Amino acid sequence: MTSIKYFLVALAVVAVPALAQDATSYPNRPIRIIVPFTPGSATDIVARLVGEKLNAAWGQPVIVENRPGAGGTIGIAQTAKADPDGYTLAVVSTGHVVNYVLYKDLPYDTLKDLAGVAPLASLPSVLVVSPALGVKSVKELVAAAKAKPGEFNYGTAGVGSAAHINSEKFNVAAGIQAVHVPLKGTPPILTETMGGRLHFAWVPSVSSMGPVKDGKLVALAVSTPARIAALPEVPTIAEAGFPGGEFNFWVGILAPARTPRDIVARLNAEINRALRSPEMNDRLAKLGGEPMSMSAPRFDAFIRQEYEVLGKVMRDAGAKPQ
Repeated sequence: MTSIKYFLVALAVVAVPALAQDATSYPNRPIRIIVPFTPGSATDIVARLVGEKLNAAWGQPVIVENRPGAGGTIGIAQTAKADPDGYTLAVVSTGHVVNYVLYKDLPYDTLKDLAGVAPLASLPSVLVVSPALGVKSVKELVAAAKAKPGEFNYGTAGVGSAAHINSEKFNVAAGIQAVHVPLKGTPPILTETMGGRLHFAWVPSVSSMGPVKDGKLVALAVSTPARIAALPEVPTIAEAGFPGGEFNFWVGILAPARTPRDIVARLNAEINRALRSPEMNDRLAKLGGEPMSMSAPRFDAFIRQEYEVLGKVMRDAGAKPQ
């Protein structure tokens, strides 16, 4: 028995440095970033920008995989169940924190199964309509919707998506009733709005900038407290007459909860370094966004706060688990 005990102790002593070696040598193989939305979505675009930076810094491939569906829960579940070794991550947006309100059998625990690594960016959303709708201001849109209660519709990337939360906040602030049309990501929202089949949509500036500049969509307001440099002529939703409709659309990186803290810290440090670069700042600014910088523990605390605050928004809007 004594010899077995000494063998186990020796094995434990050897194992600890081995784990430490794994952490200090991270990454030594490709990193997979799961984006639970379609290619071309705001979350996808930001994920690819950051992936490029991590690839350049570490010399390891960073593979972005799109796994859309069920309000992002399919891709997030894959991350939550992955090996907690730092090689499978997820880039999520604000809607991640309200899925627990919307899905009865969520295949993961939002707070227990996933850990915040770093926020990436804050992206304003833009309220857009088709030029064919004939409205040129938010007040005109609201008046038209109130004249036909329940007949106007709006598009989102799915139940619980950031666009859904943004739209519900706006509907409450404006006092309108509109029909929710969930779609499979931002690209079809843009297509359906440009075609006039959707009456309005809140779309991240990163995705709406092109169609607005090309005259295919009319921008009525932005969701932020201040106007954005990319669309300086477009008022904030409060300036447009509807305070309370503001919304912070953020994008961040998560890892499986048991990922070693030193690997999470290394990821956080490299991501924040990338976000401080003039090139990244310039690329985000052109998309109407701003980098967000937090430590991993602070980002975790931020997620928990959003979980409570935005969960209440959705419950107040009448959301019920599916």
